Amino acid sequence: MILEHALITVRPDAHAEFEVAMTKAREVIAAAHGFGSLRLLSGVESPDRYLLLVEWDSLEDHTTGFRESPAFLEWRSHIGPFFDGQPEVDHYAPVAGLP
Repeated sequence: MILEHALITVRPDAHAEFEVAMTKAREVIAAAHGFGSLRLLSGVESPDRYLLLVEWDSLEDHTTGFRESPAFLEWRSHIGPFFDGQPEVDHYAPVAGLP
């Protein structure tokens, strides 16, 4: 399992629209091969920032399978218009022996 960690900053006037668009975008990503789960959290101290956590079976399921597919363009068409800059994306793997 790989955890995608994306910090997304949205325009200050676009919170509600972004959150509605994310429900549509979730349907797109959920159909991707290797998708496990998606969680979106909003910033408490920084309300324009969101933390997106997506579980993938493998790094390649995200970086190649999804990001290089037409589905990624559809995903971004839903949520991209609300971005204020590019998201910061990193991937994490579980540490052996720890839950």
